[in-house]
Amino acid sequence: MQIDLYNKAFAEYFASESIRNGISEAVHMIKPAKRVIFIGNGGSNAICSHMMEDYMKIASKQTLSFTDAALITCFANDYGYESAMAEWVNFSFQPGDILVAISSSGESASILNAVNKHRNNGGKVVTLSGFESENSLSKLGDINFNTPGRNYGIVECFHQVILHAILDELV
Repeated sequence: MQIDLYNKAFAEYFASESIRNGISEAVHMIKPAKRVIFIGNGGSNAICSHMMEDYMKIASKQTLSFTDAALITCFANDYGYESAMAEWVNFSFQPGDILVAISSSGESASILNAVNKHRNNGGKVVTLSGFESENSLSKLGDINFNTPGRNYGIVECFHQVILHAILDELV
């Protein structure tokens, strides 16, 4: 029974005109970009690793993700955890990069700081957040996807499906 509820939820969510338009806009933004950079914490970081691989392999995009444990601990030690991703984004930045920022709550300081750094460098941003529709991250992107709901698993699943839907349209 739960599977039917999830299938219905996915179908209804992706039938939304705003979601379809957001996917289309993201495709138009990402297609000409040379690189796509993915950032997230915890489960969202695992999504970043997966998407980095798929966007490279399937869409032939150059990709980066802040997922290497040694790199994360190095930057966290040197700059503090809340600034670690922002510093890495700054070091990695090239004009034309697209940053994909994922945060279930939309309130992670490390993600917000990295998005602000990328935008200050002139980069474009796609955000994926959840929980409250007016969270901090949902106001920072050029394109913002929000999955309302308080369940991390559901929010993360929707984020991964959105990123796969964008990828499917890129190829």
